[in-house]
Amino acid sequence: MVARTKKSAKPAKVSKTVKKSKAAPTKKSAAKTSAAPRFTYSNLTFSEQDHTTYDAAIGHFREDLGAHYKNIINGVALDARGGNEQAHASPADTRLVVSYFPKGTKEDTLEAIRAARLASNEWGRASYKERIAIMRRAADLMVERGWKAAAIMAYEVGKPRGESIAEVYEAAEIIRYNCDAIERAKGFVYELEAPGKGQRTRSVLLPYGVFGVISPWNFPIALLTGMTSCALIGGNAVVAKPASESPVSAYFLWECLRDAGIPTGAFNLVAGPGSQVGETIRQSEMVDGIAFTGSFDVGMHLYKNFATRYPKPVIAEMGGKNPVIITENADLDIAAEGTARGAFGFSGQKCSATSRVYIHKSVKGDFIDRLVDYTANRVRVGFPTERATFMGPVMNQSAVDTWQQAVNDTLASGGRIVYGGNRVNDGDLQYGYYVQPTIVDSLTPDHRLFQDELFVPFIAVQEFDSLEEGMVMANEVQFGLTAGIYSQDKREVEYFYDNIQAGVTYSNRRAGATTGAWPQNNTFGGWKGSGSTGHNAFGPHYLQHFMREQSRWIVEE
Repeated sequence: MVARTKKSAKPAKVSKTVKKSKAAPTKKSAAKTSAAPRFTYSNLTFSEQDHTTYDAAIGHFREDLGAHYKNIINGVALDARGGNEQAHASPADTRLVVSYFPKGTKEDTLEAIRAARLASNEWGRASYKERIAIMRRAADLMVERGWKAAAIMAYEVGKPRGESIAEVYEAAEIIRYNCDAIERAKGFVYELEAPGKGQRTRSVLLPYGVFGVISPWNFPIALLTGMTSCALIGGNAVVAKPASESPVSAYFLWECLRDAGIPTGAFNLVAGPGSQVGETIRQSEMVDGIAFTGSFDVGMHLYKNFATRYPKPVIAEMGGKNPVIITENADLDIAAEGTARGAFGFSGQKCSATSRVYIHKSVKGDFIDRLVDYTANRVRVGFPTERATFMGPVMNQSAVDTWQQAVNDTLASGGRIVYGGNRVNDGDLQYGYYVQPTIVDSLTPDHRLFQDELFVPFIAVQEFDSLEEGMVMANEVQFGLTAGIYSQDKREVEYFYDNIQAGVTYSNRRAGATTGAWPQNNTFGGWKGSGSTGHNAFGPHYLQHFMREQSRWIVEE
């Protein structure tokens, strides 16, 4: 199962060298790699067998609740220093302790960085073919063990069954996409024009060395996997700091990498507070790059303060305040469904969640009626493991407080609660962090609820007289992650694409107005305060950020 105590944990077994790894995929596993995924965020249809398998996985994981896990440093599962552990209660039912994890320290983090530094030489010098053989095997293992991961996320972060299993498939597809990318580019080695007789030149992309990966709790497997896999595929060793709320999900990734044959020290996992683990990663001169997903404030702190002696890469995704524009030419049924699914999927706790609606005044009332009807009848709040649940809990008391303050500010500002606005305390739900999906109206366009990222199931509606006016309001925020439009007028859709300030855009999408990015279908990344690179994950330009270019001039005798 897991390296945990109730019994003492044994050191993890990993390959000592890349070349000795048994991770090379068979023809059978290679065939798996190219197969279309069974589950995506747009396709969450479960068969009865799927439900049975999920329920069995839930039963097995319940037996592991309250287990004591260990950090992984240089391939060894290590106890907490001085027995200092942090407990994490489930947001779905705070009476349940999901796990105990070591409270990582500065010393733990430095030890992990040193291990990564030593491992980076061997891992970085391995051929890209050896690296992607291991990573593709890890992707296969993630899918094979996917129901276990879905069960982990149900209790650890309160994610409902459909979105949980889709996240596992997304993580595997991210690995496969980036393995395919470096394979298509033949390791990013490009022959250039010969400068003269007996001479040749080439461009080569090489690893930086060691990457710190700091991941959030909302997509605890997909986002950690995305950043980690790009670093590893590019030849870097990794020190990963998962969110304190989701270390077991991170441990799932470690187990898949370990069993796929990742060399000792190439991946290290240190759970702990940002003030110790995250800050040590930021301050260390032995860390060559940082990949981060999380809040704007933390991302900017890393971006401004990571490099001291010389420039180093910070690959940061920092959230969004995502608008949808609905014109008088929209199909309002599709717009209502897409807006509700975008706003209330995973309780609004997606950086891509729909949080602002700008709608033509002539159809505003009709749209709101349909949005309320869809939300009331389709967005069922419940325990995340239940079949009928659309929306589980928010993550913690802080999220509840953020939601409550938004409700209070709406009323204090003369706004109107169109739907929701109450806590959910029915039965056992009283022991979790459950709130109603909430829709508000009649606020001024410059109100903070149109500006601040809330990360809760809360959406504000604002009318406009013209598409141009709606576009101005949609763009007047510090973020630029995702955005959507509903219109049957092609000219309006083209105007939207030409003028919206966002890295990920959608039109007339029923499955989610601003959500649903998927590897190999569309890329994902932000403009302005939402991202640091200008290049999106799942895209043709992203993996290269984890590598640096060397130009080679070769004189042949």
